[in-house]
Amino acid sequence: MSPKELRAYCLSFNAAVEDFPFDPRTSVFKVLGKMFALVDLDARPLTVNLKCDPEDALRLRARHPGLIVPGYHMNKRHWNTVTADGGLPDRLVRELVEDSYDLVVAGLPRADRLRLDRP
Repeated sequence: MSPKELRAYCLSFNAAVEDFPFDPRTSVFKVLGKMFALVDLDARPLTVNLKCDPEDALRLRARHPGLIVPGYHMNKRHWNTVTADGGLPDRLVRELVEDSYDLVVAGLPRADRLRLDRP
């Protein structure tokens, strides 16, 4: 997956926005103010931090050693760092981004979740 494709995919979700709260290079993708992806789109290899169910995180790390690792500078239990530009199928990277978005949305207050469901 290219940086351009990753950025476009992150922004394709309902109410997703890109922010730069840390520095001008680090894109933080949020839904209603809550982060679901963090990435330096200029970095090589291209890696993205994604929220993950703790049990799934362990399973993914075991299945894809070196390509999915505990989240860099994140809560290692709930975040993975995923290498997005080689080694993993693009389909899997997209699924992990979507899962991260869905986990964050599930943690939002009910009123916000309902607001996201409206067209």
